[in-house]
Amino acid sequence: MSKRIKFQTPKGMRDILPKDQAYWLMVRNAFEIYSKEFGFDRIDTPILEDEALFIKGTGEQTDIVEKEMFTLTTKGRDRLTLRPEFTPAVMRAYLENGFTRKPSPVKLFSIGPIFRYERPQKGRWRQAHQANFEIIGEQDPIFDAQLIQLFFFISKKLGLKKIITQINSIGCGECRPDYRRSLTSFLRSRKAGLCDDCQKRLQKNPLRILDCKQQKCKTIVEEVPQILDFLCSACHNHFKGVLEYLDELDIPYLLDSRLVQGLDYYTKTVFEIGIEGSPSGVLGVNSRPSLAGGGRYDSLIKLLGGRDKPSVGFAAGLDRIVDLMKEQDVKMPPKSKSIIFLIQLGDLGKKKSLKLFESLIEAGLEVASSPSRRGITAQLKLANKLKARFALILGQKEALDESIIIRDMNTGDQKTIPINKMISELKKRVREIEKK
Repeated sequence: MSKRIKFQTPKGMRDILPKDQAYWLMVRNAFEIYSKEFGFDRIDTPILEDEALFIKGTGEQTDIVEKEMFTLTTKGRDRLTLRPEFTPAVMRAYLENGFTRKPSPVKLFSIGPIFRYERPQKGRWRQAHQANFEIIGEQDPIFDAQLIQLFFFISKKLGLKKIITQINSIGCGECRPDYRRSLTSFLRSRKAGLCDDCQKRLQKNPLRILDCKQQKCKTIVEEVPQILDFLCSACHNHFKGVLEYLDELDIPYLLDSRLVQGLDYYTKTVFEIGIEGSPSGVLGVNSRPSLAGGGRYDSLIKLLGGRDKPSVGFAAGLDRIVDLMKEQDVKMPPKSKSIIFLIQLGDLGKKKSLKLFESLIEAGLEVASSPSRRGITAQLKLANKLKARFALILGQKEALDESIIIRDMNTGDQKTIPINKMISELKKRVREIEKK
């Protein structure tokens, strides 16, 4: 006898169950609606992209490329990667589809799953979901601030509390080399105290050490030179402009001169957004992952083969937002108080009920039914369980007479009316209830 196989979700992945769908619908709708209000056009890129796109765009020495990508080889020997982030794919689409000819800025929004092979933990999944925003073609600091404003606006609409920004500038190609030399010199004197990964990063990309989560590395990082002291005048003025816009918007922020993003393409502004209350003041720096993060990447388009196009963007983690909504006990919009339950009896009643069900939906009424339940008692019992306000009863007699019975589930009162007056009668009753 063969052994029964028990299938489960792959490690680090999960099902989003019906009980959580109200949160997900609310979050997705908020990002869809307000991205459009802020002038963003939606773009959907493939989940699979050429592996080289992420090696080139995200950075060969980043953790994402070195450790976290899901890559497969096709029968044609192509190397394709499940997208670990959106930005290189969106920039590829921007170049490939002639967006360079559009007036600047081009503002693009994406939403969907990303895939990273990392150790599963609270707030981190191997298949996660992100909302992603790119503003391409403008270097004015107002756009850096507008992205942060957008996330705060959406957070407020979702009912999230205590949101705060952690922000820094990591300079540009002019001023960052001086800082890199100073940082490398400092860290070499403390190399023995670094973790194995950071000892390797010291040779390849010392700025990545600032982002290490190992406690012994974080202790050393607390004493490193501050990058803000090395900014050129252009980077200094840009960062000053971003902060002035945030002040004007009354958006709370913390300066953190050690904040860097884990991707090679960032220049100038970098930021993470979380909640107050963790040991460092922001969700994600120590104990928990951030809700959103991003910054400016003025050289990425050129790196991918286009002309220089200053750009800025961010990604928001939808899984983490949903978790926070639950933690903060965000209330879901109340369900309709006026569910209509359609009861059908007999073969003719069932046949006629199909078009009737569709007409109720088209009229904007919330309707439910259970055609497989035969008796009226079983169907009324389910209507009560669903807290239906009204039941519509369509049996053999009603189907022949072109009439229907409306039953008030609270009082038990019933009334037979012509079926062509059903919609207007129901809407009238619903309006009366919702006024109360």
